[in-house]
Amino acid sequence: MQAEQSVPEPSEDAGNATESDTPEFPPKSAGTPDTAVAVAGTPPRRRGSTSLLIAAGLVLGAVAGTATGYVVQYDREPTPLPPLAQQSIDTPAPLAPNAATTRRSIDANRWTKAEEDIDKMLVDAPSGADVAFSGAQSADEYAAGYYDKPSEGIGSLLRDRVRRNASSQWKDGRGTYVEIRLSQYRDRMGAANFQRSMDYMAWADHAGNGGKDLPGVPKDFGHMWIYSKPGQARVVARRGDIVMDIIYTNADGKVDEGALLDLAKRQWERL
Repeated sequence: MQAEQSVPEPSEDAGNATESDTPEFPPKSAGTPDTAVAVAGTPPRRRGSTSLLIAAGLVLGAVAGTATGYVVQYDREPTPLPPLAQQSIDTPAPLAPNAATTRRSIDANRWTKAEEDIDKMLVDAPSGADVAFSGAQSADEYAAGYYDKPSEGIGSLLRDRVRRNASSQWKDGRGTYVEIRLSQYRDRMGAANFQRSMDYMAWADHAGNGGKDLPGVPKDFGHMWIYSKPGQARVVARRGDIVMDIIYTNADGKVDEGALLDLAKRQWERL
């Protein structure tokens, strides 16, 4: 005879309980989906691996494309360049050195306007003017006639690497004395240093004012001063590595500013 299996009767406490005192395992949060609980034991996926694969693919694609382009281009015939607008350019024929040739005639194609004799860049004195001097000068000759203290002046010229100098002085029939000085330096820095040193022109024993820009010349490359003293003016300008310095004096105490500007313009164009 089969024994009857006894079924435990529920306790009164269990029947009256509305929720179990035993917590769920693993616990769930209200915002966590069931699938997240199911894979809670799975190791986290490494971030950025997909981005690295894409970047590597792009790099390899670019390299492969470049290599393919070189291979294709290598097997093609070169494309001829379009013809020049001027098929032939007349140039001086090279000459062998002899007693009649000079440095310039041997290598004529390399010379520019700034390489010609600096005294040839001086503007001509007006017709009928009394020319005191016109020509090239050595550094010591230039310093002796230009600076109040020639020994200090020639030191300044050599520090700025002066290359050559020229000057022209004349007096016209109206009592106007003009002195033009040209200085060429080894580079533009020397010319710029010379122009920057003109700050003393504002002193009372010189022009006594700050002057003004020179018309027709880029700003900071040319300046003109009309002195507080009657009948005196000055123009300083630079073009490339050459500085021009014009000193104007009128015995009648008047400055013809129009004539001075015309002279400065013609000298500027000669450079």
